[in-house]
Amino acid sequence: MAATLRKVYDETIVPELREQFGYGNIMMVPKIDKITINIGVGEAIQDARHLEGAIADLTQITGQKAVACAARKSISNFKLRQGHKIGCKVTLRGDRMYEFMERLFTTAMPRISDFRGVSAKAFDKQNNYTLGLKDQGIFPEIDMDKVTKARGMNITFTIRNARTQDESRELLRKFGMPFVK
Repeated sequence: MAATLRKVYDETIVPELREQFGYGNIMMVPKIDKITINIGVGEAIQDARHLEGAIADLTQITGQKAVACAARKSISNFKLRQGHKIGCKVTLRGDRMYEFMERLFTTAMPRISDFRGVSAKAFDKQNNYTLGLKDQGIFPEIDMDKVTKARGMNITFTIRNARTQDESRELLRKFGMPFVK
């Protein structure tokens, strides 16, 4: 399945982007380098079992073991100490990245209620795209009977060689990202 998306990139998307943006070399064409998925679990301060549930969900969604993330600094108003585990993340590359992207665009996003598309403006200064989801239940791998709490997640597409946001947006659009029209 992932091989098909990689094949589409090599055989269809690269020539179209070369023609559209006038790249002289194939190495100048933008490429998705990695996808990082984060879940912040603020409740883990009081009870570490919330973090274990988030790690299990993220591992099930991505097919790769999630890593717990610690707080970088203490914040007394939130009763947070430096080093406490308050989130988890997974970084996907290669075939797993393409497989996740295909499942996200074709299976998970259409399951969002009242879905009209994602914002076309969520790019940072390095032309990477970040997408926020409110519920892990849109992924078919998650058994909603076992879910204790709906958790949101941030999905960041790190794009290499994109000089402008337009180039990044066009690359994601050609992969099948459903932008708002």
